[in-house]
Amino acid sequence: MNAPLPAGVLNADTLQTHVDAHWRDHILPALVRYVEVPAKSPAFDPDWARHGLIDRVLQDAADWVAARRVPGLSLEVIRLDDAQGRPRTPVLFFELPASAGRDGTPAPASGQTVLMYGHLDKQPEFNGWRNDLGPWTPKIEDGKLYGRGSADDGYAVYASIAAIEALQAQGVAHPRIVGLIETSEESGSFDLLPYVDALRSRLGDVGLVICLDSGAGNYDQLWLTTSLRGMASGVLKVEVLTEGVHSGDASGVVPSSFRIMRQVLDRLEDSATGRLLPSVFHCEIPAERVAQARATAAILGDELHRRFPWAHHDCGGSTVFALPTTTDPVEALLNRTWRPTLSVTGAEGLPALRDAGNVLRPYTAFKLSLRLPPLVDAAQAVQQLKALLEDNAPYQARVTFEGEGAASGWNAPATTPWFEQALQDASQAHFGAGCGTIGQGGTIPLMNLLSQGFPTAQMMVCGVLGPRSNAHGPNEFLHLDYARRLTASVAQVIARMP
Repeated sequence: MNAPLPAGVLNADTLQTHVDAHWRDHILPALVRYVEVPAKSPAFDPDWARHGLIDRVLQDAADWVAARRVPGLSLEVIRLDDAQGRPRTPVLFFELPASAGRDGTPAPASGQTVLMYGHLDKQPEFNGWRNDLGPWTPKIEDGKLYGRGSADDGYAVYASIAAIEALQAQGVAHPRIVGLIETSEESGSFDLLPYVDALRSRLGDVGLVICLDSGAGNYDQLWLTTSLRGMASGVLKVEVLTEGVHSGDASGVVPSSFRIMRQVLDRLEDSATGRLLPSVFHCEIPAERVAQARATAAILGDELHRRFPWAHHDCGGSTVFALPTTTDPVEALLNRTWRPTLSVTGAEGLPALRDAGNVLRPYTAFKLSLRLPPLVDAAQAVQQLKALLEDNAPYQARVTFEGEGAASGWNAPATTPWFEQALQDASQAHFGAGCGTIGQGGTIPLMNLLSQGFPTAQMMVCGVLGPRSNAHGPNEFLHLDYARRLTASVAQVIARMP
């Protein structure tokens, strides 16, 4: 499987063996402890500072890195306050100078830096976990580590250090490397920019960004993320009464807040197809991304929709499954990466079924998550969304949309020849297959910031979130074999940086 590499680079077999041992002996025990801590992101735990769980997982990671005693590596937990003197979520920053190889190969002369990124804050519990699993109960089964945050993406800091140690174990020359591990990513990275500003002079001239917070099309090859969608979220609320009233007395006279909600959402989305109606939320898809989608569709095929846990029922002795919006793999890829979509992720004003009497409710509120194409400006989208939903409310109901966060998407810069070759070589060496490219439907706010700050940097955005890994949902898992191979691939790409 491990194809030979050019002389003077890395021995791929030795590299993978070193990484595998590191994962088994050092990383996996640390991740088991990490899963046990409900270090929810500030959006889901406003009292994070008092609870101390985010501080705990960050300090645990810092202690683990320090205990590795990586030669030349310096480490710092950085804590800033906001303008009101309140603590920002902390970050972990590490730095390693460029190094010459033991064989006399000089350190890279360009002076450029590799920036490694990850985060340690987590999504909330969610429901629907298997009876023998839980968000804070780590379990290793069939080569997977189950638990919240294991794949998204608590492993990142540990894998980054393992890649560095693998480079040093073989004595190869490597560029300067810095690491930035944050703790507010799942809340939109609202605290990250002040840290980037404070650290800008220490980041250096970044020539390669390695972000380990993305996904994979399968577990059979290395995957490079070429685009990320943006996001606009907020709460849409429809109010018609000041208190609930008997539905037998009021229905037919008082309009249902839920019906008004449906009318308002019809302005935004065609409920028959899921297509967003306003053109302002769409963008032209670059021809290169369409071509890449076709190539990726040829690799993944029906797995693009079959990988989801579809509901099913019995119909005349046959099992019938819910259907995807499309079975065309090219359209499926473009839908989830370059077209806007609306999801309702929460609701208020609706009692639990067991508590629901014959009452016409005073209001309905939905939490909206609007995924935006990579080239649509999120801040403008929020303003346009607010006007669209609030203006000319049916029945003069009180309709409000309060934005809760927005982040623009990202389209990767052109891939340079050295980077393309390094990716292909690493994927062949550690997976036995070429590197695939895929857009992701999720959002990593840092990427636009880094692309603007370092416009010539290559972006190795990748991750372990492959089929059924289910980050944010129940039964999240980290595919351990894929994580080990990805770690070795990262080390190899760093070694090939010119």
